[in-house]
Amino acid sequence: MGNIIVVGSASIDLVVKTNMIPKAGETVMGDTFFTTPGGKGANQAVAAARLSDNVYMIGAVGEDEYGKQIIRNLEQNNVNTDYIDIIENEASGTAHITLFEDDNRIIVVPAANSYVTADKVLPKLEHFNAGDIIVMQHEIPEETIAAVVSFAEKHDMKVILNPAPYRKLDHDIIEKVTWVTPNESESELLFENQVDKALTNYPNKLIVTKGASGAVFYSDSQRLVAGYKKEVIDTTGAGDTFNGALAVALIENKTLADAVAFANLAGSYAITGLGAQSAMPYRKDLD
Repeated sequence: MGNIIVVGSASIDLVVKTNMIPKAGETVMGDTFFTTPGGKGANQAVAAARLSDNVYMIGAVGEDEYGKQIIRNLEQNNVNTDYIDIIENEASGTAHITLFEDDNRIIVVPAANSYVTADKVLPKLEHFNAGDIIVMQHEIPEETIAAVVSFAEKHDMKVILNPAPYRKLDHDIIEKVTWVTPNESESELLFENQVDKALTNYPNKLIVTKGASGAVFYSDSQRLVAGYKKEVIDTTGAGDTFNGALAVALIENKTLADAVAFANLAGSYAITGLGAQSAMPYRKDLD
């Protein structure tokens, strides 16, 4: 079986759960505070590694206690960390998350994740093979994404691009990646409210996730692959779990419909616990 290589962000999440969102200049009392490893790249790597072997992370952390915690957590979750750089005199990335009414609001401070640059990433990708799957997100520099996509095209590697958080995406990148996985709001922005048209323009490539409803893509017709409903505790990390699980199913040569169903099932577990990674399922759960 091939390798899954996640090129992306790794950080520590600082999470507050509250029943009231403060207005400008207002102070309110929160219910719960905790810290937990996160970052969309690390989340997707952990999600994949709980379901399969041969998962690698390419990223960067700071020379601080958070960086040590990030690497330790990845290793405990079966992710190979040989290709993670430790950046001197830099902080590790952080995400500041507010949980409110079954939803989340997030402010990301990239810090060391800004050092996930093409000149550092491409030499590491030389260690991998044609047919391997690269997973990326938008918490690393856009120049890195463009360079990795071009590298993958030349070396017959496959790419899942999860365009989150939203930023403008060159349509040449969409043409070159193997799969692109925005959620509903990201897809509306990416395709200027013409998502149905985009689905038909990118058959078996564009997969739009729709939360508990499932995910939709176009093959010979538009196909909604149903989701799974579970009690919502925290939605943070559900999309990352979907993408990590999707990579596992695709590296195992499942059909796209079966891969999306597998990813939907994995994603449904991720909302049942606090924190991005705490409720991510293991293979025995899905089997």
